[in-house]
Amino acid sequence: MANRQLENGNGNRRVTVREGANHALLDDVAKQIIEQLQEDGRRPYASIGKAVGLSEAAVRQRVQRLLDAGVMQIVAVTDPLQLGFPRQAMIGLRTDGDLEPVADRLAEFEEIDYVVITAGSFDLLAEVVCRNDAHLLEILQKLRGVPGVLSTEAFVYLKLRKQTYSWGTA
Repeated sequence: MANRQLENGNGNRRVTVREGANHALLDDVAKQIIEQLQEDGRRPYASIGKAVGLSEAAVRQRVQRLLDAGVMQIVAVTDPLQLGFPRQAMIGLRTDGDLEPVADRLAEFEEIDYVVITAGSFDLLAEVVCRNDAHLLEILQKLRGVPGVLSTEAFVYLKLRKQTYSWGTA
């Protein structure tokens, strides 16, 4: 089994996880813990423990293992509009050659919070949060300068209707 390096949620520590090892972490209790945290990321471990039948210490250990393995993150989700970022967009990119280095380069952009390799008419999708339209234009120009990027197409968000991170644990 291959190993891979993962950063924990705060970027301070890297851990090595065996490929396929994440599945071993996801028993029914771990899934219940994740679902509890998806409802409220600040829920006390003691409350989670009562809900899933474990002690507070056992929940703490399991959560730490899930975080260290990169299975989940606990983060604060903000409203970009209220933070002074009124422009959001999804940018479709067509590329030439190997997608991985281009995706890695895009992931380095501070304004980009989401990068995926896709199938279909775009090779990559990147979500950006911007101060204004001039800032969006600046980002688009930077993206077009990345080696391997052939073209970009911006889909500007006019109104956010739904944004959740609670798709469950399958």
